[in-house]
Amino acid sequence: MRIGIITPAPPRSRYGNRVTALRWARILKNLGHRVTVSQVYEGSDYDLLIALHARRSYPSIKRFHSECANSPIVVALTGTDLYCDLQKSRRAQESLEIATRLVVLQPMAIDELPPHLRGKARVIYQSVGAPPQATNHHQELRVNKHFSASAISRPRRTFDVCVIGHLRSVKDPFRTALAARLLPPSSRIRILHVGGAMNEEMAARARAEMKVNPRYHWLGEQPRWRTRHILSRSHL
Repeated sequence: MRIGIITPAPPRSRYGNRVTALRWARILKNLGHRVTVSQVYEGSDYDLLIALHARRSYPSIKRFHSECANSPIVVALTGTDLYCDLQKSRRAQESLEIATRLVVLQPMAIDELPPHLRGKARVIYQSVGAPPQATNHHQELRVNKHFSASAISRPRRTFDVCVIGHLRSVKDPFRTALAARLLPPSSRIRILHVGGAMNEEMAARARAEMKVNPRYHWLGEQPRWRTRHILSRSHL
């Protein structure tokens, strides 16, 4: 099949929608399909359109539905769609009506959909393969100039909790850090937060949190291989 995947996230970014689009493209290509990833639909003759983000991909969904009425459209719902846009965005709502199938990443997300659309929804659980063995341990532990390798080592005296997500207000990114403040002194929990700040205000808040909360370590945006390494060395 000729498949188009639409994601609002720009090329070479590490936004979740771009990462997901590229991952799905690899899977579909390995299954023998021809796949194109782009930010907007520009009139290509696809057999199937997969759109990430109901609201932001609405123009592409609308145009493809108009020009290729007999071809199916799969809309993958993001967290912002489910917990914000569906209640107030006509574009997001119309995208769901147009879609042939809806994809969500966990079963309780179906409860957020209007009852008449739940039959369209399918749950696809995210998964990840085991990371390759490190060939150079010290090179693997090297992080960006703001953080030392000791921040991601896993000594026995700590129980490391890895949080992966960009610092955006919609994600409530400091909830884990604030919860860690309530722990008793005897707790061994340490928070390792991987993700870029979407603005300077978020970056400043992360740096301030580290000053007052010794359990919290913001590691900033990291490449995929390093994020997987940090995750694999964490306990949770």
